[in-house]
Amino acid sequence: MKSDDSLNGVLLVDKDPDMTSHDVVAVARRCLNTKKIGHCGTLDPMATGMLILVIGSGTKLQDLLMSEDKEYIGSLRLGATTSTQDREGEILEEKPVPAFTDEQIREAFDAYRGDFYQTPPMVSAIKIDGVPLYKLARQGLEVERKPRFVRVYDYQLNNIAVPDVDFRVVCTKGFYVRTYAHDIGQKLGCGAHLTALRRSRSGHFKFEPGNHTTFSALKEGRREEVMSAMMSLYDVSKLRGA
Repeated sequence: MKSDDSLNGVLLVDKDPDMTSHDVVAVARRCLNTKKIGHCGTLDPMATGMLILVIGSGTKLQDLLMSEDKEYIGSLRLGATTSTQDREGEILEEKPVPAFTDEQIREAFDAYRGDFYQTPPMVSAIKIDGVPLYKLARQGLEVERKPRFVRVYDYQLNNIAVPDVDFRVVCTKGFYVRTYAHDIGQKLGCGAHLTALRRSRSGHFKFEPGNHTTFSALKEGRREEVMSAMMSLYDVSKLRGA
């Protein structure tokens, strides 16, 4: 079947866990029968939520949409650090968790508010000499990473039930929430790792009825349903106030 090159726009997908962002793009290409699709910001396989797909001439907006701030809902568990800084890695160290007060937890989160430098994890897509860090990590290698300047605009503690803490964080692009969880654990002295993550907003995009699709709809080829959720480039520029 000939590729459909007439499709141009932006599609919000609510990503399921246990798949890569590339998996979602590959399935969208088949569903929409078009090759020109990219995504705006990788989500780890463990993570769910907003993955923005740019289609056709919408790919020209990729860098612009990727550069906008993000909002995540996450959970961390105190008492253990892991090789990936999340629940999918091997436990490297376990420590007893003191009976922290809510105020002590809040103080640790406050230490990572505003502008600061964050060292990207080894399990990331950043390239060193053309090789993604995660490929080096799979070989058991660890290389020096340059700290990155990031910003946390806002955070909220949704539930504290030590050793588990549920939170919301609004941050700049290039921010690693699992490193955030790891660093907060280091600040508290007992270690921590990320146990759940959902991207709830990216820039001006947030999930509303009818404005997004699911991986199931893409995989099952429900093209009309998917197309009805797609935003035109005009809609996108209006949403962004351009």
